[in-house]
Amino acid sequence: MMRRFWITAVAVFGIDQLSKLAVVHGLDLINRNEIDVLPPYINFRMAWNFGINFGLLSNSADPARWGLIALALAISAWVVWWMRRETGNWKAELAGGLLVGGALGNIIDRIVYGAVADFLNMTCCGIENPYAFNVADIAIFAGALGLVMFAKGDRGGSARGGKAKGKVR
Repeated sequence: MMRRFWITAVAVFGIDQLSKLAVVHGLDLINRNEIDVLPPYINFRMAWNFGINFGLLSNSADPARWGLIALALAISAWVVWWMRRETGNWKAELAGGLLVGGALGNIIDRIVYGAVADFLNMTCCGIENPYAFNVADIAIFAGALGLVMFAKGDRGGSARGGKAKGKVR
């Protein structure tokens, strides 16, 4: 049960951490700050994200850091609980694994570095993107989108033609 979920989560976590080790440390991006890969489309740009996506809620204070770690752990635990109820839904299991694997990858960064190591920068069509992201961020976004699209869950029953639960007035 949930085999696909756990395999996906472990794979995403591993790919995320290996990519950070290879680029941030192996290519010494941590000191070089910039490496052009396929300019202007794909570049490595070192960025330390102390907040959430796009630096929102960015605060380098320890309470914020540990609060974000606690929040990510709580969301991951909730997704694990949710996926246990989504038995047989392989698309939702895959999406949940993407989200949890990515969240755990970013949690490790916050514990080890105090911030999330972002390094992928993509620019296109004459619009310069000032933001960087990482493999975990991609997985979290894809996983959240996949859960919205593919998870069945109990959405009040009436949306699927079932009877609504609760008191009748």
